[in-house]
Amino acid sequence: MTDRLYLYDTTLRDGQQTQGVQFSAAEKTEIAQMLDALGVDYIEGGWPGANPTDSDFFAAPPPTRAMLTAFGMTKRAGRSAGNDDVLAAVLNAGTQGVCLVGKTHDFHVREALGIPLDDNIDNISASIAHVAGLGREALFDAEHFFDGWKADRDYALSCLIAARDAGARWIVLCDTNGGTLPHEIAEITAQVIAAGIPGARLGIHAHDDTGNAVACTLAAVRAGARQVQGTLNGLGERCGNANLTTLIPTLALKPEFAGLLPQIAPEALRGLLKTSRRLDEILNRAPQANAPYVGASAFAHKAGLHASAIIRNPTTYEHVAPETTGNARIIPMSNQAGQSNLRARLSDAGLTVPEGADLGAILADVKAREDRGYAYDVAEASFELLARRHLGALPRFFDVERYRVIVERRRNAKGAQISVSEAVVTVRLQGQRVMSVSESHGETDLDDRGPVNALWRALGKDLGPYQASIDDMRLVDFRVRITQGGTDAVTRVTIDSEDRQGTRWSTVGVSANIVDASFEALHDAVVWKLIRDGAAP
Repeated sequence: MTDRLYLYDTTLRDGQQTQGVQFSAAEKTEIAQMLDALGVDYIEGGWPGANPTDSDFFAAPPPTRAMLTAFGMTKRAGRSAGNDDVLAAVLNAGTQGVCLVGKTHDFHVREALGIPLDDNIDNISASIAHVAGLGREALFDAEHFFDGWKADRDYALSCLIAARDAGARWIVLCDTNGGTLPHEIAEITAQVIAAGIPGARLGIHAHDDTGNAVACTLAAVRAGARQVQGTLNGLGERCGNANLTTLIPTLALKPEFAGLLPQIAPEALRGLLKTSRRLDEILNRAPQANAPYVGASAFAHKAGLHASAIIRNPTTYEHVAPETTGNARIIPMSNQAGQSNLRARLSDAGLTVPEGADLGAILADVKAREDRGYAYDVAEASFELLARRHLGALPRFFDVERYRVIVERRRNAKGAQISVSEAVVTVRLQGQRVMSVSESHGETDLDDRGPVNALWRALGKDLGPYQASIDDMRLVDFRVRITQGGTDAVTRVTIDSEDRQGTRWSTVGVSANIVDASFEALHDAVVWKLIRDGAAP
């Protein structure tokens, strides 16, 4: 395959259909800029006039190399294309690209639109011709196409032909309910091309209701479709859309698709992980650890036998090099680890193992601690500190003498019940005793911030020469698990931290007291950051 494939992103419109997702206009602008830097060809900004946010976005769109596209629907029956206010709102957005959705399943035309089949074809033809006549690039989203093809292929095809003849640059086959399987997608796409819709003008938009959206998209590409639609991180209603975060590296790195994505520069592909995580950050949700290419576990090798092979030949258990998408290989430590895992992990951390070092003691400590509830395979930073302690390579930046947390439940000035947490942390730093106090609370009962937030703010409030490093980090996820039940329950707390450069690290604490476990993980996070920044003890 040597011809060109075009990428059409619909995160800002279809992705916003995800339950619980509502972008602001400013967030849409940032995401559009991220997509443009990645190298996609089309950015669908939303439906102008459908809601204030989309209208605000199109009123002041960001400059992009990609073609910004407005989404809408074909004109309504009984009106001309030039006299349909809904279509006019889409066109008034002023975008070069205009994507119109239209019915191609006879059932939906009769039952949802309630119009004759021929009227629907006229609506498609007139709407696309109107857009093209204005000098815009017209795209036609053939809604419920695959179900429509199975029900009445002649009618479904006639809808596509109407769009083609009216001047549509792209005709997109939509698997709207996500129920079509990859082999069906391939067969039907090939039949559509054979029936007179050129692959160079044909797109695919798959939903993930069977977990096959990526596979369906690849099947359509292999059959000849040359536009791919999807969303970052697979956002979308129900089970989501085809995940461009998976599709782009697959199409860019797999030999079968070589040359199809010349617009995706290697340096842009290396920024894919950062782009994916920034979107999750905007959505205030934890990244999916097992996501292909960009997940924290995508290149994690836990068993000792695998690690031994990876040390000798990194490609043995990896289908692509982790760094191609900005990721990194991880050899996590756990109670299944062997010395090969340990040596590889120490090497990755930049640690030199002294001659005669007792690696067995480190492994024994890891296994004993995991038996008590620690989990080092998901807390690599805490493992590195443990190993440094054994190797005599753990800097001593400061000592925590004591800390105290008080939680008070009371009413605020507005009469709302709130919880107020006050934390006091005392550290010894360069011979000086420093005490920091922080209070944490929200404006409403649902916005309360608890004792861990107060502890973090107190610990990171005044660390003297290390303050710049601490100000550069923030906590992005907090997970709690009870590892032993009953009255003597043991709590494991895992904290994810991140700095402004996008470096992310995880630490773990274990205690019968959740606050103690949290503080242990917080302390590890700060110490690891100082080591990574090269701070002098």
